[in-house]
Amino acid sequence: MARRVFFSFHYQRDIFRINQIRSIPNITGCATAGFQDASLWEEARKKSDAAIQKMIDNALNNTSVTVVFIGNQTANRKFINYEIKQSIARGNGVVGIQIAHLKSINGETDTQGTTPNLLLDNGFKIYKYVDHENLANRIEEAATAAGK
Repeated sequence: MARRVFFSFHYQRDIFRINQIRSIPNITGCATAGFQDASLWEEARKKSDAAIQKMIDNALNNTSVTVVFIGNQTANRKFINYEIKQSIARGNGVVGIQIAHLKSINGETDTQGTTPNLLLDNGFKIYKYVDHENLANRIEEAATAAGK
């Protein structure tokens, strides 16, 4: 079954890491908080927090699972808690995937950052990214846990 998945991550720091794993078989519309086009993100950021929240809400439409990619600075992102809360409110399955060990555009790995508290507080599972197949399985597990 193809799934529409919302990818939550630290755009500036981890976009290269995410692009390494973005084309997963059976996953469609990997919405990235509306930030697939960086210029849209920059424009919304100039307007207001409400504009960014609207972009997030729109990106979450018709998704069944939210994957929170956890890098070095993910837990410090301004909108991470909003994305997780909105995902929960919509009934999405949620899973955390650690990605700091993947190489950056400069070929460097990072130290693993803190897991966002809302993931831990709500008992969502956290895994280390291994490969596309394992990620697809984790997405399906999260969907099943949410009844989707």
